[in-house]
Amino acid sequence: MHPPDLPAAAEQPEPVPLRLAPAREQPALAARLWAAVRPVVGVFLWSRATVWLIALFTLLAFEPNRSLSPIAQASMAPFLTNDLGWMTDVWAHWDSVWFLQIAHSGYGLSGQASAFYPLYPGLVAALGRVFGGHYVAAGIVVSLTATLASFALLYTLGKRLLGEDGAWRAVLYLAVFPMAMFLGAVYAESLLLALMLGAFLCAERGHWLWAWILTGLALLTRLAGAALIPALVLLAWRSPSRRRALAGLPLVAVEFAVFPILLWRQTGDALGFVHAEKIWSRQLATLGPLSGAWEGVKAGVTGLARILTHHPVQRRAFASGSDYTLLTSAFNVQALLFLAVFVFLTVVAWRRFGAVYGLFAAASLLIPLSSPNRGGWPLLSLPRFGVTIFPLFLALAALGQRPKVHSAIVAVSAAGLGLVTVQWALWQWMG
Repeated sequence: MHPPDLPAAAEQPEPVPLRLAPAREQPALAARLWAAVRPVVGVFLWSRATVWLIALFTLLAFEPNRSLSPIAQASMAPFLTNDLGWMTDVWAHWDSVWFLQIAHSGYGLSGQASAFYPLYPGLVAALGRVFGGHYVAAGIVVSLTATLASFALLYTLGKRLLGEDGAWRAVLYLAVFPMAMFLGAVYAESLLLALMLGAFLCAERGHWLWAWILTGLALLTRLAGAALIPALVLLAWRSPSRRRALAGLPLVAVEFAVFPILLWRQTGDALGFVHAEKIWSRQLATLGPLSGAWEGVKAGVTGLARILTHHPVQRRAFASGSDYTLLTSAFNVQALLFLAVFVFLTVVAWRRFGAVYGLFAAASLLIPLSSPNRGGWPLLSLPRFGVTIFPLFLALAALGQRPKVHSAIVAVSAAGLGLVTVQWALWQWMG
């Protein structure tokens, strides 16, 4: 038997070739993202690399402080903080332990953990599982990605307000701000900053649904996200489509409801994020921000007097009540100086960029001032909180038009950044 005749080649259906779209037809998302980050990628790379190298050199050249009692936090989860080795683990100090614990095990291990809001550790948890349980590496990637996004968003926002040169100065001042060290650590600052900038940019462009969604996400990152609400409400009220602009405001409450529900399921205390503040020696002051400001001024002035009168150095790191050590005195003076600078720049931002920017900066300061620390450090963490108040860096950029002022800002900030990075690497508390 002969096999049946095959159809002629001409009669066989021709295979359809796989056609790849030319580059110009590919989705433009990658090109748009590159266009957004290209002006700031250089500042991002050299500033983050410099901070990282300073931290590593400090870790190798000096002996980390082992006398502080809070150092015990590092032993709470050594299997998390000892991740890929010293080159990355240096970024998992202090409150990083709490974020890593939440990412790994949730909120059920300690009531103190409820003070840390869920979005950042949630992202670290998701990426950490992708990385095979390397949560420190995941936290660094999340933080640095958010930092790059923050630089790009600040540049975009600043370009409209100050032009390209002013926008570049704002990004530079943010990059060398002393507390910008936290932008690359396993901390939530960079994520909060990116979400706040994104919410502002969306609101200014009329993308109100996204503006409120990002505001809710910022509030799930830290309480400071609430500072967006009065500023965006004012911007929405001024919008020609006021009703549409304000329609998405309830989304913020809906999104934030995820946090108490999560706490209720894991700890049984839906308001744990409120109750945990007392564990951290914070509570709402009777006179709100006036109490915090007054206590900060009093502690700063008292600390300065102790330093100038050469109060004997005591080898205790943390003091309570009126028991001031030299370290406590220096910290309170430093925090008061930061507060004074922040208030001044808030006034500049309000006058230069309008009430929306000024209101956001003012609210960002009023929130921590309303719940000062009761452990002898009233303005505890206030300098670190300043890194997310982006109108301050726009105000600095407006002031830095003069070359001498610009040089002074960069020199002072860079020196402070180096000092803070050294303190961080040596397990010294700095904010």
